[in-house]
Amino acid sequence: QVHLVESGGGLVQAGGSLNLSCKASGSILSINAMSWYRQAPGKQRELVATNTGAGTTNYADSVKGRFTISRDNAKNTAYLQMNNLKPEDTAVYYCNADLRSRFSTQRYYWGQGTQVTVSS
Repeated sequence: QVHLVESGGGLVQAGGSLNLSCKASGSILSINAMSWYRQAPGKQRELVATNTGAGTTNYADSVKGRFTISRDNAKNTAYLQMNNLKPEDTAVYYCNADLRSRFSTQRYYWGQGTQVTVSS
């Protein structure tokens, strides 16, 4: 069994910061990419940031210069440091992992999501 659990969401004022964590646990052989997505009210789920684990990162244009994705491979954990938050960043943030499991052929796993609310 593989589980992804996000934490670190909450309510913050515009201009503030939050640091999200995503911990993957279970029978994991290896993790390729870890990504953060978000879904705001009335909008489609969108890719926010990806860390491939090969030294490359990618960001949505809307968060470039403000958000940073990082990984601790020894802990199977991804982070999303969010600075200078704006009300339009309000969304449920989801973690996604592209991984190999010992006992399943499933490749992609999702966390349950964590709410980020930015007030103005």
